[in-house]
Amino acid sequence: MKTLAIDSSILYLKGVGPSKAELLTSELGIRTYRDLLQHFPFRYVDRSQFHKIRDLRDENTLVQLQGILLDKKEIPQKRGSRLEAYLKDESGRLKLTWFQGVKWLSKELVVGQEYLVFGKPSRFKGMYSINHPEMQVVEEGKNPLLGVLQPVYNSTEKLTKKGLDSKGIERLIKEVLSEVIQEVEENLPQEIIEENKLMSRSHAMYHVHFPKEIDLMKRARYRLKFEELFYLQMALLLNKAARLEKSPGLVFEHVGEKFTSFYENHLPFELTGAQKRVLKEIRRDLGNGKQMNRLLQGDVGSGKTIVGLLCMLLAVDNDFQAALMAPTEILANQHFQTLSTLLTATGVRCAILTGSTPQAERKTLHQALEYGELHILIGTHALIEDKVKFKDLGLVIIDEQHRFGVAQRAKLWEKNSRPPHVLVMTATPIPRTLAMSFYGDLDISQIDELPPGRKEIKTVRRSDANRLSVFHFIEEEIKKGRQIYVVYPLIEESEFLETEYKDLMDGYESLSRRFPRPEYQIGIVHGRMKSADKDYEMLRFAKGETQILVATTVIEVGVNIPNASVMVIESAERFGLSQLHQLRGRVGRGAEQSYCILMTGHKISKDARLRLDTMVRTNDGFEIAEVDLQIRGAGDIMGTKQSGDVELKLANLIHDGPILVRARESALGLIENDPKIQKTSNRLMIPSLRMVMAKKSFWSKIS
Repeated sequence: MKTLAIDSSILYLKGVGPSKAELLTSELGIRTYRDLLQHFPFRYVDRSQFHKIRDLRDENTLVQLQGILLDKKEIPQKRGSRLEAYLKDESGRLKLTWFQGVKWLSKELVVGQEYLVFGKPSRFKGMYSINHPEMQVVEEGKNPLLGVLQPVYNSTEKLTKKGLDSKGIERLIKEVLSEVIQEVEENLPQEIIEENKLMSRSHAMYHVHFPKEIDLMKRARYRLKFEELFYLQMALLLNKAARLEKSPGLVFEHVGEKFTSFYENHLPFELTGAQKRVLKEIRRDLGNGKQMNRLLQGDVGSGKTIVGLLCMLLAVDNDFQAALMAPTEILANQHFQTLSTLLTATGVRCAILTGSTPQAERKTLHQALEYGELHILIGTHALIEDKVKFKDLGLVIIDEQHRFGVAQRAKLWEKNSRPPHVLVMTATPIPRTLAMSFYGDLDISQIDELPPGRKEIKTVRRSDANRLSVFHFIEEEIKKGRQIYVVYPLIEESEFLETEYKDLMDGYESLSRRFPRPEYQIGIVHGRMKSADKDYEMLRFAKGETQILVATTVIEVGVNIPNASVMVIESAERFGLSQLHQLRGRVGRGAEQSYCILMTGHKISKDARLRLDTMVRTNDGFEIAEVDLQIRGAGDIMGTKQSGDVELKLANLIHDGPILVRARESALGLIENDPKIQKTSNRLMIPSLRMVMAKKSFWSKIS
């Protein structure tokens, strides 16, 4: 195969050399001409507009002027010197100043020469000046501008020192394009290009860097964003298809007596329309002979657990076992208490396994599990220990899956000779565009309505000045027999910061003075406590033995306390939206009206204000997730360790949702018609596909 110039090392590009090549690689990951072409501008400056000096205003950010250079001079300073000159047009004079590269500029700049000057003006003593302006000679009879829009590229301090600032990178890209533009091959089938009215790839690659007009720039960026998102979706969908082919599923052939009896006689409430729809989707998966890998997302309190239980009963009815893995002992215990109570009259045997399970109990449990005497096992990461062996594991449910690593999930999957069906659940609503990208190889079900009779939690924001009235409100709620959470921020439970620990303890002491014993009982839960002590305090609160629980975010995913009606979040401006929403979801579990009080200081940032205003305005987790996405960006929301390497160079999951939807539709249509990518018209995709699939990892991948 012929080696293409586009894949040449950046080392061989005119004006680069070994040291710059090394820097481009270490600083920006640019190794080849191809990499350089894919270092896209992050913005453009409109160079079609010219200002007159007399029209400059303080609000101007960047301006372009044309005029004659006047009397330049070097002025000595304590360290080195500065260069000053003046630009004159028919309307006035403007001062130009340089503090770096003075000797070189002093030789290069010619008094009396006409220049284009570009930079940010500032006014001093009634006169405008520009520090370190860009200068371009105006040659007679020539348009000095490459295009209307000037690209602006990311660079670094180290590269800038080597002359590779934005302009320097622009020069390199211009050089590369002149050499290899003919080697920019099309990588999308003609049908997809026509369907989506896309620009050709070579045209897009040129006009994304050097557009002559705004429309060309927009069309170029659209084409390249579409391409990125299309291949991301292709990789996810092909990964899913390969998994399904490799892992034929266990077949749950019938709805049996245990499911039917529970559904008809023991279901504690009528299922919502959303729960019924989701259950139907899952039942279809369990019976079609393909291994299920489905994400179930629903807001806090939407009823995911009962759907999970009904799925486990389907497994038991078909002579399979089921496992439910939770991220904490507290949550595992809650699931066990809830499910074992519901299953009392069904004859289904259910047990729990956590790090705290005594050794003797473990031995009995292991034996019962291996002999098939135990139908459902609930637990923490203890479920993945080698000693834990199932007779025939048919269904795995993973609660709050983002809290488990890929390797942990994989071990649970390997507990059966044929891979069990997998249902992953999350109470953190994920916007559609993120779900399509990060979970694109999972089928997605969504519970988007709350059980009937649930009252919407009333959320208010209060400052420290309102603390006495908040205390009075807490007192009134306690008199009604209700319980209260008071939560303090903590960045890392494992790395307790002294200032935050002090805030927590000061808060606890303040509450203890206002709500003294024996009339009131106050519990406290935080990261410095032993697990047994935390569990003890949580249990006391669950039993109603304490009226107020002072805690850190350790209770974010935790016990269900229907009697808790007030959530007070201290320093609420320091929490992320998702966390605030999760915490608020700890109340509102009963029939009574519940409240969330966001305590803040007086000075808060713009983003913090948006977060708090969103919490006050809505209880809708999916709407909150959208706002969170806008504020934090996709990477932060998914978490750096779990998000996978979704390296989008141009596309943005926040702003390019419509392009993503179109790209996914095109990818789905193509795979449906050509699942093995064997058609001649589609084979041009293979190099790009290989590149993407080699680089990307997806956290939705359980194997």
